[in-house]
Amino acid sequence: MGINDKKRKKKGLGRSPESIPYTDDNMKHVAWCMNNSIVVGFSPIWDSEDDWTIDIKINNKSSIDPNTYRGDEVMAKVYEYYKYYYDKYEK
Repeated sequence: MGINDKKRKKKGLGRSPESIPYTDDNMKHVAWCMNNSIVVGFSPIWDSEDDWTIDIKINNKSSIDPNTYRGDEVMAKVYEYYKYYYDKYEK
């Protein structure tokens, strides 16, 4: 069996939320949080058309935002969480 015989991932199996432009402040908040073991991510809810959950991991402790977000709002909420944790812990 050659390299070209491997099964390839079918198109359309993944999903991405709508991207939004980020600001320098967004990147400052994200970088600070990541350097301090705070990561905010998102995951699709596969049995919906465009709903997402937000996962937050702080020092290896994970939690999930109980709300769901549409694809056009999830990235804004992720940046909002990064800003929240930056403002709360950066001193």
